[in-house]
Amino acid sequence: MRNEVELLKALVACPSVSGNEESIARLAESLVRKWGLDVVRDETGVKVVVETGRPGPTLALVSHLDVVPPGEGWTRDPFTPTVEGDLLYGRGSGDAKASVATMLLAALDFAERGVGAGRLLVVLGLGEETRNTTMGKAVASLPPIDAAVVGEPTNLDIAIAQRGLMMVDLVARGDQRHAGYAADGGFTNAITAIASDLVKLPSLLASRRHPILGPATVTATMLEAGVSRNVTPPQARAVLDIRSTPSWEHAEIATELEQALECDVVVTSDRLVPCETPAGSRLLAAASKVRPNARTFGSPTCSDWVFLRHVDGIKCGPGTSRRSHTPDESVDLPEVAEARAFYGALAAEYLR
Repeated sequence: MRNEVELLKALVACPSVSGNEESIARLAESLVRKWGLDVVRDETGVKVVVETGRPGPTLALVSHLDVVPPGEGWTRDPFTPTVEGDLLYGRGSGDAKASVATMLLAALDFAERGVGAGRLLVVLGLGEETRNTTMGKAVASLPPIDAAVVGEPTNLDIAIAQRGLMMVDLVARGDQRHAGYAADGGFTNAITAIASDLVKLPSLLASRRHPILGPATVTATMLEAGVSRNVTPPQARAVLDIRSTPSWEHAEIATELEQALECDVVVTSDRLVPCETPAGSRLLAAASKVRPNARTFGSPTCSDWVFLRHVDGIKCGPGTSRRSHTPDESVDLPEVAEARAFYGALAAEYLR
């Protein structure tokens, strides 16, 4: 199976909701082994190695095998790949099985050309759509990586920065009292206390503006409080979704919140730090050479780039990000063909 559309169909037809990726991992391993490439499948995913036999850098093509659950609203079977015109429909078609299919075939193309110097890897992780992504362990198990392309749907434009994600609980303490005695005063309403902090959020991190991503944002996404309709609550809690930029360290953001807000600030997750392509990137220069019309941009969504943030990296893949996780998810087939050619040409240019 050496055609990118047929391979993508086979991957989409293999359900791989996060936590249940064994079948698709076995399928990928089997196909790559038939092609004669070196491949390892383990608890971190599937890893393909193409050695040129000549000294040089290591380039990794990175993506993930898992998909989110289908959800509701589909007008087609989510795991039956359906081609209509230039679109292929199915869960994971764009996020990110189009990247998986074309990265694997680009590795095959590169190996069959027999040119270049260094090493090409394809690293396909598990659980990326959850807190249990295996990419960190996968990268740690490999030889040192010099540069990485993260395969996520970008319409084959090139993301040179990516927002991070930090989750914080904002907790207000108050007194449980009968609401009928509010006029007496002398107690704290936790709802009122948290409200006074919530109105401060939009401007909290505006002092540093990243040249590509703009300001970091702090958004309240959940709010809970209440004992009964006539009782002031002893506690109110808001969940804050913080989309960070390289202009802020996550520890700095926590300190900024603690100093500006009266409520307790409880950091619940800070592992998804922002990423940025380094100045003078040789990988970006190679990508721009082989795809000169590609737009560079800052990505608002997180990815496994976070585990490769210390190397020369970009995020680029076929598909439209706004279709990810939606009913009737689809990918443009012309982009799939372009992606195979792009990844192959990029490998040849970077590893020449």
